[in-house]
Amino acid sequence: MSERILEVENLSVDIPVGGGLLHPVQSLSFHVDRGETLAIVGESGCGKSLTSLALMNLLPAKATRTADRLTLDGTDLTQVSNRQMNDIRGKRMSMIFQEPMTSLNPAYSIGNQLTEALLRHERVTRAEATDRAVYLLERVGIMAARGRLRQFPHQLSGGLRQRVMIAMALMCGPDLIIADEPTTALDVTIQAQILHLLAELQREFNTGLILITHDLGVVARVADRIAVMYAGEIVETGTAVQTFDAPTHPYTQGLLECIPIPGKTKRGAYLGSIPGIVPTLVGDLPGCHFASRCRHAMDSCRSGEIDMRDVTEDGHTYRCLLSVEESARNLHAEAAQ
Repeated sequence: MSERILEVENLSVDIPVGGGLLHPVQSLSFHVDRGETLAIVGESGCGKSLTSLALMNLLPAKATRTADRLTLDGTDLTQVSNRQMNDIRGKRMSMIFQEPMTSLNPAYSIGNQLTEALLRHERVTRAEATDRAVYLLERVGIMAARGRLRQFPHQLSGGLRQRVMIAMALMCGPDLIIADEPTTALDVTIQAQILHLLAELQREFNTGLILITHDLGVVARVADRIAVMYAGEIVETGTAVQTFDAPTHPYTQGLLECIPIPGKTKRGAYLGSIPGIVPTLVGDLPGCHFASRCRHAMDSCRSGEIDMRDVTEDGHTYRCLLSVEESARNLHAEAAQ
């Protein structure tokens, strides 16, 4: 049985804005096991990054985080003090941020930034911290690692800076790593290298990994399980195989229709698209958040609360009033068009 590292039940984030109360994250529930990769997928603005910041307790000052359960390897993260959370961040859970150039401090050398976390959390000498930094830089594929410690962020390429961020996240051997769009600013070749590196290091260090992305191609290569987000809610969860082979929520189906498939998508054919725009999350939004864009929406979709339902008994769930059979028929009918 896998060891559960992170458990989240009904995580919500509320932010007061000029027009009322913004609800960017609403009642999210998921878990991560040791050695597992959970991908949180969705379009820009759906609440993915705020979810990661809520887990790390790095939300804006006016934001409010609530959860029925939020535990990291048995530690209740809703009950720890700010000082205790500072001890947890970097040591037991780490984050790889979206843009390495803005995440690394331009005024400090790579060596200073790498060793800082280990010196803060562990009783080690500076020489031991330096040796650990050199080892991890070599593990993430940076040559002449000891010489790189004296360099500053602007002297490294985007790919090298992202490798430094991965090494920094691993300095204290955390139980959980959160990677927020780790390949967004990189070219395709470097993206593949970084993804392969993350998967390899995760197996070596046996950590849990939350991968936040909007790129389903990335997800297909590295994820064990997937949580699809739309407008602040999780609308479908399942293994990567379940989600790609049998997408059940209309939003998941729409996302997959937008991806060209080698050997299946004909040259010159139109790719799928999802009409409409994302609804505002200021104030209460009853019913299904996707109803205004869903071609299968019914009147009942626009009122009440839509709960998660089982597609199968092994963890494949979706948030929709359509039955599994109706959803499958709709998917096949659209594929035949």
